[in-house]
Amino acid sequence: MKASALGGPRPVLFHQALPSFSESEWAAAAGYDGVILDLQHGELGLETACMILRSLPRAGAYSYARVGSIDAGPILRLLDSGARGIIAPTVESREQTEALVAATKYLPVGNRSIGPSRPGLYIGDSYPDAGNLAVSTIAQIETRIGLERAEEIVSTPGLDSIYIGPADLAASYGLPAWGDWEDGPVRDAIVHLRELTTAHGVTLGIYSGQPAYTAALFADGLVDYAGLGIDLVLLNRSFQDTISALGSARSIGSDS
Repeated sequence: MKASALGGPRPVLFHQALPSFSESEWAAAAGYDGVILDLQHGELGLETACMILRSLPRAGAYSYARVGSIDAGPILRLLDSGARGIIAPTVESREQTEALVAATKYLPVGNRSIGPSRPGLYIGDSYPDAGNLAVSTIAQIETRIGLERAEEIVSTPGLDSIYIGPADLAASYGLPAWGDWEDGPVRDAIVHLRELTTAHGVTLGIYSGQPAYTAALFADGLVDYAGLGIDLVLLNRSFQDTISALGSARSIGSDS
């Protein structure tokens, strides 16, 4: 997410790990601002992700994809299909960040190949310049090593945003692998990354599983956007809540 996109309500996106064309529509109808197609975890493959991107509104500023690695081939396919942001996981060095920028940006910023597969994907006098403005290059920091090298990552030319993976970050400190930390090293990392991203003019996002936690981060000005929930977890909660609400009623008369 680019700093130029800020100014209104902080965007909220959801992670989609299942190969469904309906989920992003239902999420948008519920009020989500966009989607992160998650190719790192779950069942979503490259071909389906590209088709889902083509089904989304072309002007959707927050049609993002999280890739499994910094591999220029899949990244190019996703961008040509309409992804407006690429999140690369487990970034731990400036070298990796530079490779991400090279894969996501056209010359002179990066080295992305020009081969538009959708008409009018980027509107502007210069197609490369318009594409570079439209696409957000996002490095995910989710390890202790990545955090220790955060300034060299954040200061990489062409980088637009940092995305925090709190569960993996916690695990790298020997803590339980969950998110929504109120204190400890993960909370300290959020504050530290907020300071660094502000100083270098890039945005900061985070994955969260709870709306109240996300709202508190927004209120404290610690993040600019959030990934709130992933379909696998949201479905699990819904299933559990539904069966729990039914309770013991289904056992009535079972012994007769």
